Amino acid sequence: MKVGLAGFPGAGKSTVFAALTGLPPAAGERRPQIGTIKVPDPRVDHLAAIYRPRKTTYAEVTFVDFPPARDPKRRTVLDAEAVAALRDADALVEVVRGFADAAGTPARPLEDIEAFETELALADLAQVERRLERLRKEKGHEREQALFERLREALEAGRALRTLGLAPEEQAALAGFAFLSLRPLLIVLNVAEEAAAAPLPQAVAARAAAAGAQALALSARVEAEVAQLDPADRPAFLADLGLAESARDRFIRASYALLDLISFLTAGEDECRAWPIRRGTVARKAAGRIHSDIERGFIRAEVIAYEDFVRLGSEAKCREAGKLRLEGKDYVIQDGDIVHFRFAV
Repeated sequence: MKVGLAGFPGAGKSTVFAALTGLPPAAGERRPQIGTIKVPDPRVDHLAAIYRPRKTTYAEVTFVDFPPARDPKRRTVLDAEAVAALRDADALVEVVRGFADAAGTPARPLEDIEAFETELALADLAQVERRLERLRKEKGHEREQALFERLREALEAGRALRTLGLAPEEQAALAGFAFLSLRPLLIVLNVAEEAAAAPLPQAVAARAAAAGAQALALSARVEAEVAQLDPADRPAFLADLGLAESARDRFIRASYALLDLISFLTAGEDECRAWPIRRGTVARKAAGRIHSDIERGFIRAEVIAYEDFVRLGSEAKCREAGKLRLEGKDYVIQDGDIVHFRFAV
């Protein structure tokens, strides 16, 4: 999962990147900074404690901190270079300033959210108009043309494509275009240290909901300090600030919800591992996450619910109790399923 970070200059985007990854921000760097973190999962920890595998592997999230637009005189996030880079991300994060800047200028988060949405819509509108121009010259594409006319009307009205409620077949038809306003969006309100434990302002939450986005508040400066602490010292530091958990943990949960991800598990003496997949993925497609040969030669999936495994204590006892199920290729994998795929190639 690749998450692209964007934001207006001064919003603290690179500090948020440091808070999430533990990596220091690279001042003045024109290339995107990339950091990958492991997704904490107590289920993997529990399985590893039982099997004592040679390898324990967690799901991962890759964060990409894109540099700001090249023209410092224009208050903008996206130039052609940034647009091209962001289209490669699975989800977008807009970091919004929620504190007064060095000159004392108060934060205007609602204006910043609206301005960023406008930039995304304009980038997509240019793509839509080019496609429509081509479709009008061709025959036999009436359905696609009608869809793109609908997209154009929404974008001209300033509406993000993610708010249109597109049908699954429409989303599939648009997959190759990588529209930015169709990407899942998480708005991160970067607040001052004294507001680190304050809830997200209702007005920001409402504006995010109107854009079809999710939102959370954090103090990037505080959280970047937390990321540099020894893990054993972090809970006490967070408790002093009135925080129950770090921004990274909250951000990962929000990112999983944003992309509608779940994890299935594999366990054994070789490896205990979490495999992220989209909610609703069937067994055969989930097998392909491990290896294409397993998907191609799929026979069946042997499935144990994680809760049953914890309650009964072992695979053998789950089998005896009838909690190990044999499922076919169209079984919809559930979050926390412990799966062993049978296949033949």
